[in-house]
Amino acid sequence: MGRKRREQRELKWDKLDNTAKLFPVIAGESMSSVYRISVVLKEEVSQELLQEALDRVLPKFEVFKVRIRYGMFWYYFEANEKPAPKVKKEYRYPCQYISPNSNRHYLFRVNYYKNRINLEVFHVLTDGMGGITFLKELTYQYLRLAHPALQEKLGDGLCSDTSLNREDSYLRNYKKGHKKEYETRRAFLVKGEKLGPSEIGIMHVYLPIPELKEVCRRYGASINEYLVAAFLWGIYQECLHGMPSRRPISSCVPVNLRPYFDSITMKNFFVIVSAVFHPKKETYTFEEVVGIVAESLRSQINREHLENLFAYNVSNEKNFILRAVPLFLKNIAIRSVYRKSALANTTTVTNIGKIQVREEYQEYIEGFHAFLSMSKGQSIKGTICSYRDTLVFTVSSSLADVSVQRAFFRRLAEVYES
Repeated sequence: MGRKRREQRELKWDKLDNTAKLFPVIAGESMSSVYRISVVLKEEVSQELLQEALDRVLPKFEVFKVRIRYGMFWYYFEANEKPAPKVKKEYRYPCQYISPNSNRHYLFRVNYYKNRINLEVFHVLTDGMGGITFLKELTYQYLRLAHPALQEKLGDGLCSDTSLNREDSYLRNYKKGHKKEYETRRAFLVKGEKLGPSEIGIMHVYLPIPELKEVCRRYGASINEYLVAAFLWGIYQECLHGMPSRRPISSCVPVNLRPYFDSITMKNFFVIVSAVFHPKKETYTFEEVVGIVAESLRSQINREHLENLFAYNVSNEKNFILRAVPLFLKNIAIRSVYRKSALANTTTVTNIGKIQVREEYQEYIEGFHAFLSMSKGQSIKGTICSYRDTLVFTVSSSLADVSVQRAFFRRLAEVYES
């Protein structure tokens, strides 16, 4: 009996994935490391039904049904046996810090406003792909409760293609012998008057995908390359006024590793590459900037380079000497490295990609959008996602001035003029 109990306890905890180890160290009230993904329905949301949907779905997702603990050498997850967090009507600014000691110790929150359901996730749990998977199943469950005919037709289980896999894909795909490849040269930073504490400004631009593809074709660029270039162009025009700069304008571009390494994990599995535009001469055309950004991204987004990026971090995790260092000393070192690397990028532009939902639910769903919270040195960020024939680019910013957004949106006007 004692052995059985011991085995049950051992199954109730889990390691943080390699990327997740960063977030508990750097997160706090001023930098939450929380992102939001929202689904917009074609009907008003019922708080009671949304709570019931969350109560039903959460037990199926062990990646979300955890709390975080502080060990001697590492943080770790422990199964959270408390009821699901309470669903609330949105009443404050989004992406605020999720304290491990509140929210029933859960590391995500669900709220709603009119016909929009918001999922906010502390990045320690999972990346955008994991967040989308959870939000879709939560939405499906909600719609089945709101429309009993769907329940009768589809049943009450998860979709057959929904993954509950919890492997650390960084460790599974790690190979020895890789060197550090992160850029640590300081980048140009966007500065200015800030909004109030915890305040964040959000703007969405909706782009028709067929017309956007035609514009990208003219520049010889992918949609992602074009949008990253347009965002950096807005910073170049409004902050540098088209003049040369001693420091480059650089954007973090997260890359989902699952397609490159045949992974279906629900945990974090991404790396960061940097799209770099260094304005050294007097003037640049937008076409030149698109070419520079496209070349910068294409040189990095290949399996070998992506593997190099995460292998260096995994090698540190597997180092026996470093593993034996107490957690409080690890935290000091991690913060120091993060502060230096964080200033190597002006902004972040992340693309969640095309969100697909089951055909039976499409008539109830208007669309999706997502955005990121602010981080050290980065006061403005962009997030891309698409649903059906519409792409949404969301700009989140802690700055009172919106001139970068205006310049960016003016640049995108050519999509509607094509």
